[in-house]
Amino acid sequence: MKPTAPVPPRPRATSRLALLATVTALLAGALAWPAAQRAEAAPATFAHPGVTVSRGQLDFARQQVNAGVQPWKGAYDQMMSSKYASLTRTAKPRAVVECGSYSNPNNGCTDEREDAIAAYTQALAWYVTRDARYAKKAIELMDAWSATVRDHTNSNAPLQTGWAGSSWPRAAEIIKYTYDGGWAGSGRFATMLRTVYLPEVINGSNSNGNWELSMMEAAVGISVFLEDKTSYDKAMAKFRTRTAAYVYLSSDGALPKTVPSQNLDTTQKIVAYWQGQSTFVNGLTQETCRDLTHTGYGISAISHIAETSRIQGQDLYGTDVGERLRHALGLQAKYELGEAAPGWLCGGTLHRGLGPVTEVGHNALHNRLGHAMSNTERLTAQNRPAGSNNLFVAWETLTHGDNAR
Repeated sequence: MKPTAPVPPRPRATSRLALLATVTALLAGALAWPAAQRAEAAPATFAHPGVTVSRGQLDFARQQVNAGVQPWKGAYDQMMSSKYASLTRTAKPRAVVECGSYSNPNNGCTDEREDAIAAYTQALAWYVTRDARYAKKAIELMDAWSATVRDHTNSNAPLQTGWAGSSWPRAAEIIKYTYDGGWAGSGRFATMLRTVYLPEVINGSNSNGNWELSMMEAAVGISVFLEDKTSYDKAMAKFRTRTAAYVYLSSDGALPKTVPSQNLDTTQKIVAYWQGQSTFVNGLTQETCRDLTHTGYGISAISHIAETSRIQGQDLYGTDVGERLRHALGLQAKYELGEAAPGWLCGGTLHRGLGPVTEVGHNALHNRLGHAMSNTERLTAQNRPAGSNNLFVAWETLTHGDNAR
């Protein structure tokens, strides 16, 4: 269940003079921020394909696969042997997808997520092989859902929409901008994203942080496909605030940052929200003490949004987003690799299962920016080729493994 936000305290009256001084100070501070620290603005012209993976990265992956070079060839073979690459796959769209807590009920939830991943898989297969059958299958899957789905309901609707809505635009971007066989239904697909998915995710969530991060990933990707600058800016601003509140840095102070709308205004509330953890270190996340699986969802969404932003011309990896991602990957990787948790961390007990989520961040921060990331590098190599988590992550050794394009 999503936590119920406390009722905010009634604001005190403020004198006009004090208010003016506060506004002046805030404006001065904002103008003093480095440009990279301000809320990111949409590009003047969107780059396509431009959701999580760029044309340059796709070209590099295709080149490596066709030359039989590892780990890309092994990653490609893994993808092509999966159920998502089957050319006999039949879409299972529903008008109303109903998803309750922990997938109970599960009326179309798994079908939707997996059809979206399949569309992305088929799009990648098309790009590597130039076999039009894969592009046509991706289109078939996307068209089936755009002709049918109208709503998402029950308690997990926002998260479900975020997960499926993260995969759909990845697939659509590749097909629309690289397949020369035409896609007559692309307009209807855009309408689906605009009317069914975007309204469900764009306003965010006050639940556990991975919810809002996944929702913002969907909102950013959808905004790129729709070339919707207003939604892009809104989603990116929420992303920056949530990322700062999801991953702790010592520069934040004694306590983690918070999302203002959640009214986490006491130490007790913050500690409770951080799963009872009261000692904060670089890279600790709001869900580390819940389990590393949910933490992995949040880390993955952060890396995907940062990657999309980079493709669109604004590199967040050099800001606090990159610093938080680097430390989050490093801390989680250390314990995922098997190191015992000390007593001060989650009472000495961690629930592992980070998932295939390290390739994008490792590639950006280690290969592009040169950060030493020994734990992350070791875990990434150990998990290659990275497959799919069957929710919204898929084939990132193929698309981002040592791919600094």
